[in-house]
Amino acid sequence: MPILCYLHFNGNCREAFEFYRSVFGGEFAMMTTFGEGPPDMGVPEAEANNVMHVSLNMGDSVLMGSDMPSNFGPPRVIGDNFALTYPTSSREETDDLFGKISEGGTVTMLPEDAFWGAYFGACTDKFGINWQFNYEPPQEG
Repeated sequence: MPILCYLHFNGNCREAFEFYRSVFGGEFAMMTTFGEGPPDMGVPEAEANNVMHVSLNMGDSVLMGSDMPSNFGPPRVIGDNFALTYPTSSREETDDLFGKISEGGTVTMLPEDAFWGAYFGACTDKFGINWQFNYEPPQEG
């Protein structure tokens, strides 16, 4: 599985991804707003329609993105508004890689079970690069 890119926006994610879709084609595999997420996220009501997660299938790749709510920290700066996402094959691999790459950096979110069903963690490495690790357990059924 290739490393994926995750883009962060300050309220115009939907507009950007509609543009990318018009350029590259493809379909949205998912588009979710903060209003559709858990209420304990504390996102301001005025930002409820902002994009919490979007993924655009582009050939063999996937481009993902979200808006950054105002209560999640300062606005993203162009050049710092992306994260490399590494899809892992197990919780153990997630913990191992996360521990190694976050050493000397800043942990944003320790790996944990996320409300969307994945085991997820995020950090910034010692070189200032944002990373996300995402393990999607096999679906039962």
